Formats: sequence, C-alpha cells, structure tokens
Amino acid sequence: MNALVDLAALGIGPSTLIMFGTMVVLLLTGMPLAFVTLLVALIFALVGYGPMAVGLITSRIYTFVNNFIFVSVPMFVLMAAMLDRSGVARDLFDAMKLIGGRIRGGVAVQTIFVSVILAAMSGIIGGEIVLLGLLALPQMLRLGYDKNLAIGVVCAGGSLGAMIPPSIVLIMYGLTANVSIGSLFSAAFIPGVMLAGFYVVYVLVMSYFKPGVAPPPVVETIPTAEKLRLLKGLILPIMVVVFVLGSIYGGIASVTEASAVGVGGVALSALIRGEFSWAFLRDSAMQTLATVGMIVWIGIGATALVGVYNLMGGISFVSGLITGVSDNPTVIILLMMAILFVLGAFLDWVGIALLTMPIFVPIVKSLGLDPVWFGVLFCMNMQVSFLSPPFGPAAFYLKSVAPPDISLGDIFKALLPFIGLQILALAVMILFPGIAIY
Repeated sequence: MNALVDLAALGIGPSTLIMFGTMVVLLLTGMPLAFVTLLVALIFALVGYGPMAVGLITSRIYTFVNNFIFVSVPMFVLMAAMLDRSGVARDLFDAMKLIGGRIRGGVAVQTIFVSVILAAMSGIIGGEIVLLGLLALPQMLRLGYDKNLAIGVVCAGGSLGAMIPPSIVLIMYGLTANVSIGSLFSAAFIPGVMLAGFYVVYVLVMSYFKPGVAPPPVVETIPTAEKLRLLKGLILPIMVVVFVLGSIYGGIASVTEASAVGVGGVALSALIRGEFSWAFLRDSAMQTLATVGMIVWIGIGATALVGVYNLMGGISFVSGLITGVSDNPTVIILLMMAILFVLGAFLDWVGIALLTMPIFVPIVKSLGLDPVWFGVLFCMNMQVSFLSPPFGPAAFYLKSVAPPDISLGDIFKALLPFIGLQILALAVMILFPGIAIY
C-alpha cells in the first residue's frame, strides 16, 4: 500500500495523541461528532495505509448497519415520536393523581411514576423530558414546590428512558458489545426501577423533613365516575408496556419484533383516542428520521474510527494501559467508569458506546466479569452524562420548554443531588452485581 506516513515507525503512543488531538480540534470548531470521527478515520487510513484501507472502513460500516437488531432502533424512536404527539402522557399524568394526591410531595412522586411508565414505552429521553416539562413542571411550580426539586425530578425522571427497557442505549451497547439485548433488558429492569426508587425516597425525605420544599397534601374527594375516567388513562399505556416487555421476557418475540408490536400498540392507542391522522403519522416519521439519522451517522463515523485505530494497534495499546493500572478488577472497572464519566460530559452517548466498548468489553471478559452486568453499568453511567454539565442534554431539553426565568445555571444546580443519587446507584451496582445478573 502506498502509505504517506509509516504509523508503525511513528509509534502507537504519538499516533494516538495526534489522532485524538485532531478530533478535539475539529470538535472545537463545531463540526458534528459523526463527521469528525469519519473524517479523522479517512485521513489516518489514507495517510497511514493508502487507498486500500478504505475497504476496511466500508466493510466495518456495512457490518454495523446490516445487523437485524438495528431495525428496532427506528421502531422504538417512532414509538416515542408518536407518544410526543398523543395525549397518552397527559392522561397518564392525570391518572396518577389517584396515587400522588394523598402524600406530601405527591406530584413529584407522581411525576417519577409517570417517567417509569413512559420510559418502558419509548426508550429515549428527549421527548419524555419535554413532555414532563410541559405537564409536571408548571403544576409543581404553581403548587409551591421548591424550584430545584421540581426541575431535578423532571430531568432525572425523564432520563430514565436510557436505563429502563426498551432503552436505545441498551440496544446500541448490545450491538457494539455483541451481547444479547434480551439479556440486557432483563438485567437492566430492576436497576432502573431501583434508581427511580432512589428518586422517590429523596423526594419524600426532602418533602417531609425540609420545610418549604413541598406543599402539604390537599386531600380531595374524587367521585367514583371521575376515578373510573382517570383509570382509563392507565389502561392503554400499561397494555403497550405489557405487550412489548412481556413478549420479550416471555420469549414470545425478539427485540426487533417487539418493537414493531410497540409501534402498532401506540398507533392503535392514538386511533382509539381519535388522534391518529396523516399529519400525526407524517410528523412522527419526520422526527424519527431526524433522530435515527443522527444515530446512524454517529455510528458510521465511530465504527470507521475504531476500525482504523484497531488497524494501528491502538485497541491493544489502550487495553494494555488500562489493565496495567492494577491487578484488581474493581479498580479497572472504576477506571473505566471514570473515563466514561469524563467523556459523558462532552460527547454523545452513541459515540461513547461505539468508541469505547470495542476496547472495554474485551477487557471485561478477560477479567472474568459479565458483559451484561457491565452493560448495565454503562447505561447507569450514561444516566449521569445526561444530567452532568457542561453539555448534559437533559438540561437543554428542559430549558427549551421551561419558564423564561429558569436559566441553564438554575437547571444544572438543581440536578446536582440527582447526579449524586445516580452515582450512588452506580456504586451499588458495582458492589452488588447480583442486582443485575440475578
């Protein structure tokens, strides 16, 4: 091959610094991560190995996009897009008044319960945070809830879609790490509910023991007819969750088939409610196209970059650096979590998964640890990245619908206790892996 530069002679260490230094410079120019990774991969392939190396890139990209499981990604995104445009979330939130109206901090607890159900229906975070920002945040502020608690509940609860199946994060991890996505869904459900439980306990403790955080409960007598009307709002969402997750856990359908069932269920719900129309379907499809296009392009760029870096011997180099830190597997896992935590403050989770998992997962397997358990750790870590400054996407989603007097600084300040709860949940998962791999 007609290489312009002998990367082997240059050394993997200097080559790594040049590669990632180039990425940082290009990212600082505002170029999207997908195009940065693809451009850097092409440059290093052509300069170091000549035109024939481009075939390696294209073959890796084809393998990535040709996976049948990948079909489930646009399906679950389409589910979320339909939910954004239907009144299912609004009715679900209203129905939860039957639970939350009797306790102090009830609306905040109700918001977290709604978040769990919405997460089990969609698997992505953006739409959930916007929905809760429009439904729950104004109500909590109007009732006199502490602003920081209200903001934190909406952002942290809305981000549960990354953890609770059918999470897109879990699907992308499974594709990258070559791990059963059904096993990941089974492993992540209890940790996801546990994290939501941490949020509920925090809300109740703050509401009952810190004056002024939450108003006292207003016990109102709800007529039986009104209770029945509210309960109807629970039926369709719960049926969708049962059909999607039940078909997976019961071994009736694969993840890809269950995603199609979910789309059909949400579409049928919208039809029953009289909301299904050509405009409804068109707008949902356009939102799905934009979201999935971003995921695919980031996947293409990251896959190409990892392929070139592997050709340079970079994956073995980084693996050696990480495993050389300690002989203790826990220390190595903590180092990986620290790396993911830092990357999560600056990069999109799709890029992080595709760039780091080809390096981290073989190390995890060589240590005799379960890659399914590590996948749950990865998703829990990405929960932190959704909230952490300076680029936590949850804060920007909420800012787009929050009242004008709430600044980004206010949002990030409000998220700090919930980031602490996420780190606590991550520590519990490391100390007690049986929670995931029971």
